[in-house]
Amino acid sequence: MTEKTIFEQSQTGRRAYAQAPADTPTIDDLPAALQRERALGLPEVSEMDTVRHFTRLSQLNFSIDTQFYPLGSCTMKYNPRACNTLASLPGFLSRHPLAPDSHGQGALACLCDLQTMLTTVTGMAAVSLAPMAGAQGEFSGVAMIKAYHESRGDTDRRQVLVPEAAHGTNPATAVMCGCEVVELPTNADGDVDLDALREAVGPKTAGIMLTNPSTVGVFEQDILEIADIVHSAGGLLYYDGANLNAILGKARPGDMGFDVIHMNLHKTFSTPHGGGGPGSGAIGVGPRLRDFMPIPVVECTGEGEDARYHWLTEKDVPHTIGRLSAFMGNTGVLLRAYVYARMLGRDGMTRVAEFATLNSNYLMKRLEANGFEVAFPKRRASHEFIVTLKREKQEFGITAGDCAKRLLDYGFHAPTVYFPTLVPECFLIEPTETESRATLDAFVDAMASIRAEAERDPTTLQNAPFDLPVRRLDEVTAAKRLELKYESGDSARSA
Repeated sequence: MTEKTIFEQSQTGRRAYAQAPADTPTIDDLPAALQRERALGLPEVSEMDTVRHFTRLSQLNFSIDTQFYPLGSCTMKYNPRACNTLASLPGFLSRHPLAPDSHGQGALACLCDLQTMLTTVTGMAAVSLAPMAGAQGEFSGVAMIKAYHESRGDTDRRQVLVPEAAHGTNPATAVMCGCEVVELPTNADGDVDLDALREAVGPKTAGIMLTNPSTVGVFEQDILEIADIVHSAGGLLYYDGANLNAILGKARPGDMGFDVIHMNLHKTFSTPHGGGGPGSGAIGVGPRLRDFMPIPVVECTGEGEDARYHWLTEKDVPHTIGRLSAFMGNTGVLLRAYVYARMLGRDGMTRVAEFATLNSNYLMKRLEANGFEVAFPKRRASHEFIVTLKREKQEFGITAGDCAKRLLDYGFHAPTVYFPTLVPECFLIEPTETESRATLDAFVDAMASIRAEAERDPTTLQNAPFDLPVRRLDEVTAAKRLELKYESGDSARSA
């Protein structure tokens, strides 16, 4: 049955009063010029119809609450409900962002503790929680590197080195900051090509943007040498901490020689992720960049019962790159990350890395045993790994996209496809630390069945999915002619 829009279910006179607030304000005091001349045009439906409509819609979605979601690089893992519950306490939710520091000492204490924990786990000198997304964290990192060089009168340093295995946002961030991107090749084992790096660095090098483990799923074997090469040339190292699951409690970017790191707390530290929702790209800095951190930053004076918390502003950090938002970052996300870190503790963070890596290597070996080709077979997986379907494309005529669509019929969301682009027909798979062995085995069984279908009848994959509310869409047309506006009488459009 085709799901009707809420507007198509509307009938004049239907109402749902049970949830209406008891103290609804009136508009009697509004000037006539500000009052609406005609009805707003909202749908008129009963409460039961409303509940059923939105419940049905929610059941059409793939989500981490209902299915395995091995989205490589993006960490779609279970978020403990306790984090959401505690971050939603009235004392947090009711605090006005313009209230004085004295009225929010509890919230500021939590954020200050989170800064300290992140500083410890990354090996950096200080942390700012201001960036409200990973992209903003990236921007902050490159902006600080640029500000550092300019403060020294080294204005010719405008080149940012970006390995081809880096996140796609890295070169975009560098360009946004007014820098020139120099791409570095990756060798056959998935590491940065050191010879190419040595040739690329020079008096114009501002820095390098790295992810470690990289998006090909391996840990850079020569990271200390990379740091030495870049630092010797006068550049700085930026760490894309989009995902720290593989190294928590095991390795620290600060010890690797990095000068700045952004952390996607909405991935590693279990806050809501996906759908373009709220995030946090908290920034950690080494000693050279401490004076350039984005503000505000929480500072504590005094100890014990005498401890007092307050925000550092432009007056306290005169060389800051500035503010990134109106107030103090995505506090709701930060509080969830704080609760999660407290729940884990030091030993728990280590277990995150151990189980994330164990699950990844287990899944990689099982898929390899079932006939799939691993992109870097000589390397151990980190929290994620890559399977390439180039052989299946050559032998059966099916693509990574076909396999991804067919997985939906088996009840699994697909891994990340076609990224990183240096691997043909790429499946970037991240099982995360929160999935059971039974779930991983079921995923392997589904992949093996799909491969058998490809060999037997490739059209099955080429026409998938079959069991979802809609069949395969024309994604190019959908992107070029996106329709989001509902017009009465046009059932082809949805609100």
